[in-house]
Amino acid sequence: MLNEQLRQTIEQMPKAELHIHIEGSLEPELIFALAQRNGVTLAYPSVEALRQAYAFTDLQSFLDIYYAGASVLLHEQDFYDMTAAYLKRAAADNVRHAEIFFDPQTHTARGVPFETVINGIWRACQEGPISASLIMCFLRHLSEEEALATLDEALPYRDKFIGVGLDSSEVGHPPEKFARVFERARQLGLRLVAHAGEEGSPAYIESALDVLNVERIDHGVRCLESPELVERLVRERMALTVCPLSNIKLRVFDVMGSHNLRTLLDKGLAATVNSDDPAYFGGYMNANFVAAFEALPLDASHARQLARNSFEAAFLGPEQKRAFLAEVDTFFGAH
Repeated sequence: MLNEQLRQTIEQMPKAELHIHIEGSLEPELIFALAQRNGVTLAYPSVEALRQAYAFTDLQSFLDIYYAGASVLLHEQDFYDMTAAYLKRAAADNVRHAEIFFDPQTHTARGVPFETVINGIWRACQEGPISASLIMCFLRHLSEEEALATLDEALPYRDKFIGVGLDSSEVGHPPEKFARVFERARQLGLRLVAHAGEEGSPAYIESALDVLNVERIDHGVRCLESPELVERLVRERMALTVCPLSNIKLRVFDVMGSHNLRTLLDKGLAATVNSDDPAYFGGYMNANFVAAFEALPLDASHARQLARNSFEAAFLGPEQKRAFLAEVDTFFGAH
């Protein structure tokens, strides 16, 4: 059982969230409200029935329901409302800065204009209670041609997002598939991240580094299967955006007690804690920290390390980064 003092420390400490899919923050209540507002018929009779459907066996079973939930997002205000709700939750968890993934292809495939998607999300970030920036993700189950077309479509809005990522079903869609679009993004000066080593093997992490030239690995928990890769990740100070509750919900680990977060930290890896798709996986930032700290032998020194790692790995300017890290040190100095 987590002692009260440690619980308060992890809940109150300043932190950054670097792995959050904004469509995955869409709570059933908001899905139903938007469905009603937009005249969309859902396959579930009630909020409760939808919530009960959130029992996933693997990544694909989650993605099926995730895309169904996104069907209620049609207008700029819908994207604004979803993002504003997330930012409010994040602020309540003492998240100071968030780097938010969004999936334009999920929406443009349904006939929703790219402009509608990004403008709603971006406007909420400008008006939100915390610092936030956007990372546009390509859906890896689709073709690289479609990813390149999405990048072209995004260029008029280049000032509204800082980087690109790669998400959706990992197995069978290795990083190599997206070499050209990532090279193009790099030439445009965009920051690069990719999901790798969640369901995919360590080879996926290596390809994300060598072929895509990513600056951060999303998930990455399977890196421990390759000691050479671990050495490299430590040497390159390559951050891993770990999502504990997601890893349990999608059966990457059976129970939180068998999660490798503590081992990652012990080996000197720049692990961070994040919520991934909080509406679907059972909790936002603090819920992820609490679940991990309740099940694993983690203490206040690990909490401080995780908080520092999150800001060190963030795509922030040097001054902003220094200010946030100073806030972490001040907080732990007082606790």
